[in-house]
Amino acid sequence: MMETSLSSLSMVVLAIALMATASQAEGGLAELSGAESPLQDGERIIFFGDSITQAGTTEHGYITKMQQALDAGESDAEVTLINRGISGHKVPDLQGRLQEHVLDEQPTVVWIYIGINDVWHSQSGRGTPHDKYEAGLRDLVKKIQESGAVVVLATPSVIGEKHDGSNTLDEMLDRYAATTRTIAKEMDVQLCDLREAFLAHLREHNSEQAEKGILTTDGVHLNPAGNALVAEQAAGAIAEALRKR
Repeated sequence: MMETSLSSLSMVVLAIALMATASQAEGGLAELSGAESPLQDGERIIFFGDSITQAGTTEHGYITKMQQALDAGESDAEVTLINRGISGHKVPDLQGRLQEHVLDEQPTVVWIYIGINDVWHSQSGRGTPHDKYEAGLRDLVKKIQESGAVVVLATPSVIGEKHDGSNTLDEMLDRYAATTRTIAKEMDVQLCDLREAFLAHLREHNSEQAEKGILTTDGVHLNPAGNALVAEQAAGAIAEALRKR
């Protein structure tokens, strides 16, 4: 009887391990770095954004995690990841440096992760009015598309980690995120819905409605778990966009 019980237990453990492995294999980083990766030699991927992206190449940053996955992966493609995030920047700032920091670099893919400061800075009168946010984001996408690069457009994620709509700027942030989704659909670019991905994660892992500490250090800037989530989401969206190229 003991031998049978141990055998059954071993089978259960093996099944769980196989399920976990399968789940990991289906992740965005695995899609981008695996043997079936849509990456081609000479890819130049620019990450265009604010302080969240600027920190993306630190030790636990989301761009670092993507680079590590590519280095360890099965894809033989030569790929260059370029960080073009600057702290405090908003959509109008990205417009002002688009030529020098993006187009002159001749990217094949541009990941745009912006919107947090456009909303957050409204508390001090330095935010971006909705009409300028929309027009500016459309302008960025149009010019990048005209250069021949693939665009991946991310929604702004969180300003506060409560998932019940009670963060101070949730209503405004949801409006700007909805605008990003609309632009992605109308301009036929790949969407990476970080807003929804963050909220889904927080609904599962933030039952006590903490304002920070689950995915961020301060309600906005990413901790290692937040960086890991963005890395997976970004990689998956980039892989999907490249498959459609």
